[in-house]
Amino acid sequence: MQQLTITSSAFEHNKRIPEKYTCTGQGINPPLSIEDIPQDTKTLAIIMVDPDAVEGTFNHWVTWNIPPSKNKISEHSVPGTEGLNTAEEHGYHPPCPPRGKPHRYIFKVYALDTELNLDVNTTAEELEAAMQGHILAKGELIGLYQR
Repeated sequence: MQQLTITSSAFEHNKRIPEKYTCTGQGINPPLSIEDIPQDTKTLAIIMVDPDAVEGTFNHWVTWNIPPSKNKISEHSVPGTEGLNTAEEHGYHPPCPPRGKPHRYIFKVYALDTELNLDVNTTAEELEAAMQGHILAKGELIGLYQR
């Protein structure tokens, strides 16, 4: 499977996410840049997860049907259709771990060969199931945050 290159002008891979993008800051999504998108990509999808959450993986952002031409995701934006995060909200849920150890926040980006016809109340797990057999490429960017 092809690899997407995911970067952010706000932080480097495996480095600290600036407070601006967390619950103690403005709580907005950071800017993302997606490169190496296959030519036959119809849409992109993003799932942002915290695998270090106390009660299991917490899905912070679930969005799909992002046009591949929108390979530069602006901060504080709605790039595509937004489903439900683990807090049962639509949109970006900023990192907000309990005080103590740092948590990893993984921005998983997928290039798909189709547009997905999903309800706006779709969860990350339902999005992952719908993407099966349609993923052309994927990539990850990991940010760290500790309060």
